[in-house]
Amino acid sequence: MPPVLSPAVGLLLCCLAGAAWSAPLDALLRPWPEASALQAIEPRPFGFPSASPFALSDVDGPAAEPLEAAHRASGMLFLPETAEAASPVPAVVLLHGARGVSQARELTYGRQFAAMGLAALVIDVFASRRELASSFTERLIEITEAMVLADAFAAIAALGARPEIDGDRIALIGFSYGGMASLYAAHSQVAQLYAERFALGKARPFKAHVAFYAPCIARFEDPSATGAPVLMLWGDRDALIDAERCAEVADDLRSGGAEVATRVFEGGYHQWDGSLSTPWRAPRGLAGCDFRVERDGTVRGALPGTPFRQAMVDSFTRKLILALCSDGEGYLVGRDREIRALSNRVLGEFLAESLR
Repeated sequence: MPPVLSPAVGLLLCCLAGAAWSAPLDALLRPWPEASALQAIEPRPFGFPSASPFALSDVDGPAAEPLEAAHRASGMLFLPETAEAASPVPAVVLLHGARGVSQARELTYGRQFAAMGLAALVIDVFASRRELASSFTERLIEITEAMVLADAFAAIAALGARPEIDGDRIALIGFSYGGMASLYAAHSQVAQLYAERFALGKARPFKAHVAFYAPCIARFEDPSATGAPVLMLWGDRDALIDAERCAEVADDLRSGGAEVATRVFEGGYHQWDGSLSTPWRAPRGLAGCDFRVERDGTVRGALPGTPFRQAMVDSFTRKLILALCSDGEGYLVGRDREIRALSNRVLGEFLAESLR
């Protein structure tokens, strides 16, 4: 017969378990470690089975490949020294922007999270799909949000299989292009679609979603959300962001059952956490694009000056839609250390609450 614990001993064990559960999250509430002090933290190459659907309607359709024969995703895994099977740690999955993985951004965040006690997986969506595209423009045409999402959701299964990682406490953080994917993933129809594809079960796939300066160019016909909290961050001088459209996206997710927090940083350009100390103007922007995601996963883009919406079903239609809706005014990209410190604090508070 198993021993019976006294109430006092039971309370003590409960408190100790709670302290161990919260320890890495409490570190998020303190000043984050400086990047210059973290170069000794090296990532481990981390590959895992994924897929490359062009559109959401291709994720689990007749043309979907068996996982064992499908695409293999590429990532870099940062593990804290405290991670072990006896006390698994929460994790974050990081999705890069349209220019790829950055030393100043994704890899620095990865090291910071590991130093604070969380595992961090930086996915390189482009590196594992070089056969599809190599140039900046080609990648935006050929490597779609559906592919980014495939790697993100496949990562849940891959991370959850590691005993030192708590598969029930994984947050998704995306930057710009990756931020768009993070917002997509907060919708029930997307989460359910990929959960079935990667046999994730009925559990909530991601515990939280974060979108750094993500263009709010897509709205869902069905706004139903997974219920995971969402954090949207952008700068008020970022011409890639239409604040009114972002407010609409936030309200859509709220109506679908998600708690959504937004934070706008005064004086912030695009990618305040990057490497460019002098603002640089990107030649083209997408703030004027208007996509609708239908209940069956079809994405349609509005064609300027007409009531017609073109379905985005292949490279040609994607290129046509993006060419017609993008503008030549561009947007400024520039680092701001003060805003980065502020966004670290906002992000840390959000994750500490969401993953606790």
